[in-house]
Amino acid sequence: LLRALRTAVLQGKGSDVSQILQSPLNFLDQSLLKGSKPYLTGVQCHYFLLRSWEHNSVKTWFDRVAAVHSCQSAVQKVLQGKGLQAMKSYMQRQPAPQNSQCRDAQPCNNNPSEERQHFVSEEECEAAALAWNKGLSSCPAPDRQHPILPQEGKRNVLVTSALPYVNNVPHLGNIIGCVLSADVFSRYGRLRGWNMLFVCGTDEYGTATENKAREEGLTPQQICDKYHAVHSSIYSWFQIDFDFFGRTTTEKQTEIAQNIFWRLHKHGYLVEDTVEQLRCENCQRFLADRFVEGTCPHCSYPEARGDQCDKCGRLINAVELRDPQCKVCRQTPVIRSSKHLFLDLPKLESQLEQWLEKSTSTGDWTTNAKQITHSWIRDGLKPRCITRDLHWGTPVPHPDFKEKVFYVWFDAPIGYLSITANYTSEWERWWKNPLQVELYNFMAKDNVPFHSVVFPCSLLGAQDNYTLVNHLVATEYLNYEDTKFSKSRGTGVFGDMAKDTGIPSDVWRFYLLYVRPEGQDSAFSWADMAMKNNSELLNNLGNFINRAGMFVTKFFEGCVPVMELQREDKELLAVVGWELQQYIQLMDKVKIRDALKHILNISRHGNQYIQVNQPWKKIKGEESERLRAGTVTGVAVNIACLLSVMLLPYMPLVSQIIRDQLNAPQSCVYTMLQGSGTFVCSLSAGHRIGTVSPLFQKLEAEQIEALKKRFGGQQSTPSTPAAAPAAAIKVAAVEGVDSEKAEQLVKGDKVRALKAQKAEKDVIAAEVSKLLELKTQLALAEGKNLEPTSKKGKKK
Repeated sequence: LLRALRTAVLQGKGSDVSQILQSPLNFLDQSLLKGSKPYLTGVQCHYFLLRSWEHNSVKTWFDRVAAVHSCQSAVQKVLQGKGLQAMKSYMQRQPAPQNSQCRDAQPCNNNPSEERQHFVSEEECEAAALAWNKGLSSCPAPDRQHPILPQEGKRNVLVTSALPYVNNVPHLGNIIGCVLSADVFSRYGRLRGWNMLFVCGTDEYGTATENKAREEGLTPQQICDKYHAVHSSIYSWFQIDFDFFGRTTTEKQTEIAQNIFWRLHKHGYLVEDTVEQLRCENCQRFLADRFVEGTCPHCSYPEARGDQCDKCGRLINAVELRDPQCKVCRQTPVIRSSKHLFLDLPKLESQLEQWLEKSTSTGDWTTNAKQITHSWIRDGLKPRCITRDLHWGTPVPHPDFKEKVFYVWFDAPIGYLSITANYTSEWERWWKNPLQVELYNFMAKDNVPFHSVVFPCSLLGAQDNYTLVNHLVATEYLNYEDTKFSKSRGTGVFGDMAKDTGIPSDVWRFYLLYVRPEGQDSAFSWADMAMKNNSELLNNLGNFINRAGMFVTKFFEGCVPVMELQREDKELLAVVGWELQQYIQLMDKVKIRDALKHILNISRHGNQYIQVNQPWKKIKGEESERLRAGTVTGVAVNIACLLSVMLLPYMPLVSQIIRDQLNAPQSCVYTMLQGSGTFVCSLSAGHRIGTVSPLFQKLEAEQIEALKKRFGGQQSTPSTPAAAPAAAIKVAAVEGVDSEKAEQLVKGDKVRALKAQKAEKDVIAAEVSKLLELKTQLALAEGKNLEPTSKKGKKK
């Protein structure tokens, strides 16, 4: 259904909806006929589906539903006459639905990416049980001693995150697009046993730093020192685990950048030319590209920068802008001539294309990275200016250009090399070792051309056996609600503000990764963050892990019980093992957001397993039932241990807390993700766990509304679902409860109001009865245990 909605609302392809829905409805029909799934065999559901199927197809079925009065009323209430477009802002914030995998990996319809739900065979069940019984291997913890250097016979992975500019406090979009995504992949790679080095640092040269220094009455170096510390503090709070976080204002930067310059000069890849530049007479200086703003000459976007248009992605020379303005004083600049040095990209084009063909075909380049790079090549490369008329930057060593510095987009990527050189004197073992080292670059899409064309051309032209990027991982943009992040307008959450919200950094990490803009732009939404926290973390993941641990403590005196696997248990092991395999395959391909869904799937499987087997009841029964309760509890707590490992790249602190509560052996962290990954029994019978406590707290509607107002700036977002009544946050994510009942449920406020008004007892009692009934339905939809908790001995 989500896929169909995305096709109709975001792509405007309503005619494709029937084709998308045909396969899942056909599968449902077959399942009902077989009667193999108890929760699908409701007589009314079966009859209704088959009746609709008999009358020509999916469209007929929807026509029948649309004719129902209650449906018409609901549609009018929700869409308010705007049609599907009323749902557009909501759908834009939702990540693309994850396709299930089927055992035979055969497409279910004409869309190859749409595959059936995975069902396990008898052979898979037995194989899963066999792997489970092998237990943990004696896999030693990797020795992460610095400096980390490439090793023979190992997979040596070098990870860089686009260098954040030093004078800006990073916002959530910056964090997810660069350092957080790179951190997740680096943590995952270490779990896989790869030899990883993760470096980053602040980009500190350029006009922006000069201007910031002037504003604050400091020197450029003092500004760099101040904001480097700000960045370091923010990334530390977000638990970004760099191996080294450096900066570009170093002697190593000057040394390496000038060396590459001279090698380019020696091999004839630099040309001189006199260029026209924009100069602000009011500010008395030439304007760096990003300090000019005007109308794009290609697409007429009114806020194009002097080097690139964010809308059409085309490169721009600042003098080509229509109606240019100095971004500092808003005066109209004038054109002046100046002599500069250029990197001769056309001369390097054939080398670049040969390298790109190999790298993009063998590496994991994101689609947008390939498309942006292809558009540059397709349009033909032009010489790129690498010098600027500035003071704050890496000096150009050529005597004819001694008053100039290197342009930031020539200089900044060299920062990866100089930062590594400040980390270890043996930096060339990483950066001049393309046969042994795999290089991953993480960035937002606007940085792609400089990393896929300009920087590689600089290194190719230097002819010094440099390591070039193998995997270029670029995100789309993360917006804030229905607008952009803006420090000046006070719109959006910036890195130094997140810790003041009272929301733990792990929850921030989880939500940013959940909505990571992998295939298209996405948006941060307070309402959605609360919904995901309360449904996915609290009610799904946290609920399962806490119950599994509590059962061990309460029913088995803190020791994992004996487990005798039955067919049902083996099937669960196989399903969980399959989800683990999907997680590994996606993470290997840097599909970070999609892999997270498989963690949540496993906890859902676990919750359903507990709910069906009801160990809190069986523990009170005969010996066979008590043994069954023990098996279910033991399997569940082992799944919790697996989840702690899979969560480590995403929520490192929560992962550690889970393992501490379970008193899990250290080897569990590395065993289950080594090789192709296997779900094994890591907490065997007799293992004593620690003290179990809840992992997450509910985000209340009132708290979220207050935060939304606090960070809303001057923007209003009437079209966002968060503008609905605050209480809707509490139920928006729950499936299986219709919208009218969900709306009634959140009217618990009505009960409180009646009590405050001292209404008649029978009036209050009637409302309380309705509320309890709806809460029961909600709990059923969430897979919660419905055993009463008011009577002694009934708690679980």
